[in-house]
Amino acid sequence: MEHTLLDYYKAIENASQKMLAAAQAENWDQVVKLEGACAVLIAQLRARSRTDQLAPEERKEKAKIMQRILRTDAEIRCLAEPWLNDLEQLMDNKGQVH
Repeated sequence: MEHTLLDYYKAIENASQKMLAAAQAENWDQVVKLEGACAVLIAQLRARSRTDQLAPEERKEKAKIMQRILRTDAEIRCLAEPWLNDLEQLMDNKGQVH
C-alpha cells in the first residue's frame, strides 16, 4: 500500500501521542525510541513531499494535525523539563572532583 502525505502526518501525530503517554508514565527510554521513530517518519515525509503535494482540503487537515502535534510536543517538553534538569545536575555532580 502506498502512503499519502497525509498518512505521514497522521503517523507522526500518532507517534507523538505515544511519546506523550510515555512521558506521562516517566518512561524516558520509550520517549527516546519514539522520538527516533518520529525522525524516520519526518525524513520519509520530506522525501515524499519533493514529488507529491497536498490537495487544498488536505492542507486544511494538515494544519489541524500540525496544531495537535505542536500542543502534544509542548506537553512533552513540560513533562521532560524536570527530568532534564535532574539529568543535568547529575552530570554536573559527576564532573566535580571530591
